Amino acid sequence: MLISIIRAGLGRIIAGLNILTQGAAMKRTPEVQAKVNEACKDLSLYQFQLCPFCVKVRRHMHKLNLPIELRDAKDNAQFRSELAENGGKIKVPCLRIDEGDNIKWMYESDDIIAYLQQRFS
Repeated sequence: MLISIIRAGLGRIIAGLNILTQGAAMKRTPEVQAKVNEACKDLSLYQFQLCPFCVKVRRHMHKLNLPIELRDAKDNAQFRSELAENGGKIKVPCLRIDEGDNIKWMYESDDIIAYLQQRFS
């Protein structure tokens, strides 16, 4: 119980500091940003709001100006179930990449960030 309280407190501190220090989003021409927005419709991030690794990924999403759907796998039973059944485990962050007939589930914050930077920088 004490660990949960400490974890929640630290999560709130990290999330608050992130808001205060996140900086400006990447600027693109309206045409390029429209293409990025369309590409992001095939992505969704399963996450917990106060998870430090999720904050790290969301911070990079902000920097790259990526409107990726956030799916709360902690408080939303449907998203939690999707993550467990399709991704194979309840672990966040997890990026769901829909490539039409193939759906990939990418875990690990550093892998997700590298993928987003490679695809959208």
